[in-house]
Amino acid sequence: MGYFFYTKQLTVGYNGKPLIKDIEIQLGKGQILTLIGPNGSGKSTILKTITKHLKSIYGTVYIDNQSIDDMSNKDMSYKVAVVLTERLKTELMTCEDVVATGRYPYTGMLGILSEQDRFQVRNAMELVNAWELKDRDFTQVSDGQRQRVLLARAICQEPQIIVLDEPTSFLDVRYELELLNILRTMAEKQNITVIMSLHELDMAQKISDLVMCVKGEYITHFGSPQEIFQRELINELYELSNGSYNPLFGSFEMERPKGEPKVFVIAGGGTGIAEYRTLQKKRIPFVTGILHENDIDYQVACDLASEVFFEKRFERIGEGVYQSALQRLKSCDTVINCLKSYGEMNERNKELYEKAISQGLKIVESAEAL
Repeated sequence: MGYFFYTKQLTVGYNGKPLIKDIEIQLGKGQILTLIGPNGSGKSTILKTITKHLKSIYGTVYIDNQSIDDMSNKDMSYKVAVVLTERLKTELMTCEDVVATGRYPYTGMLGILSEQDRFQVRNAMELVNAWELKDRDFTQVSDGQRQRVLLARAICQEPQIIVLDEPTSFLDVRYELELLNILRTMAEKQNITVIMSLHELDMAQKISDLVMCVKGEYITHFGSPQEIFQRELINELYELSNGSYNPLFGSFEMERPKGEPKVFVIAGGGTGIAEYRTLQKKRIPFVTGILHENDIDYQVACDLASEVFFEKRFERIGEGVYQSALQRLKSCDTVINCLKSYGEMNERNKELYEKAISQGLKIVESAEAL
């Protein structure tokens, strides 16, 4: 495959001192690459280097088989639009003025906007829901509004590549989703290549074609979201010792409660998740079951429960796991039963609940009661 954007043995850093070595990126047109990793790992340094905001220490960046070292700033502006985290220095500029600077590569020496340029400015601002800000002083709008204006400036530049450093910072959920949808649409319909860093792993998992893990002196992993967003890999990348990453939800779970569990949660079919998290917040250790391996409760239970009793997916709860759960039940003093009904596959949970009642255990409807 011929790549549109790629690097060869790229080494980045500051003042001649290498920070990350041998960075190898290969992207086709219309692909989205997301950089993830801990704060301070060098994601912004990589983005600044591939956009010529920072000189590389070694190696080369290529766009359409041309080294960026051989490109003038104007050549770069035709191909690459950048949204970095640094504050833009503006004086007496409206938001529309700021967006209009994205058209300067096309305006000639005098920088006079044509009707077509003004159309592109308005179109870009409307695309990110920022047109109502057009007459506002750029320095007086909120961080979230400023982020949308800067994205509009990048869009109206009509680039082949957009590079963004933490573009969802300061955005509320509505605009965060809108922004990522815009980027996905631009990649698919306009064949624009997107390279960005994100903190939100759930979003990175959903939007990216490729993901690069940045940590230490080298890139630790580069691959598809399916390859990257694995429990062990993310736990190691972020050095999680007081929590864990849940690949099903694309989110992190807090540390499981410590101590000898005296609470048994009977759950299944998603009924237990809220109770597990309430118990975690209250620092109450618990055991749970009997769940199936393909149950959504099972995923969270493995992160938060002291012990999980489970059956193979799509199989009736067997005698072996039932007896194990029953034995564990005898060491508990409280039961939370999340189930309101039972089916053929989990009818042994009904028996488990009846045993809890017959043993005189305390029955509560919710962890909030504890």
